[in-house]
Amino acid sequence: MVMIKPTKKTKKAVVSVAPVAPEPVKPAPRQVTAPAVAQPATAKAEPRRVSPVALQLVEPAAKRVYVAGSFNDWKPESTPLAPLGDGRWKGQFTLGPGRHEYLFVVDGKWLPDPNAKESVQNPFGGRNSVLTISE
Repeated sequence: MVMIKPTKKTKKAVVSVAPVAPEPVKPAPRQVTAPAVAQPATAKAEPRRVSPVALQLVEPAAKRVYVAGSFNDWKPESTPLAPLGDGRWKGQFTLGPGRHEYLFVVDGKWLPDPNAKESVQNPFGGRNSVLTISE
C-alpha cells in the first residue's frame, strides 16, 4: 500500500511504502468433463449360443444324484438329476460353448461319469469328466 502525506515544513510530499500481503489469486473456474467412454457399436451382438445337454447315470441304490462342474461353480445342489425309475437318473440343462469339467454327486459321494468320452486329472487325486460344446 502506498501513502502520500504532505509535510508543512518542506511542502514536499513524503511517500511511505508499507508492505501489504498479496491477495490470493483465485483460479478461474474449471469445467470438469467426464473421461471419454467408448460407445458400444450400433450393431447388435449375437447372443451367446447355448446347447441342450442331457446327462444320465445308472445308480440303483442312489437316493439323491446331482451334477457339479465348472458350469455351476461346482455347486451340486444347483443341478439335481431326476429319478427315471429302475435306478436311472437324468439331468437336462443348457451349456454355452467351451470345455466343461464335471462330476456326479451321488448321496454325497463325488463320482466321474462312466459314460464320459474324456476325463482329466483333478487336484484331489481323482478324475473329472469333460464335456466339450463346440461353438
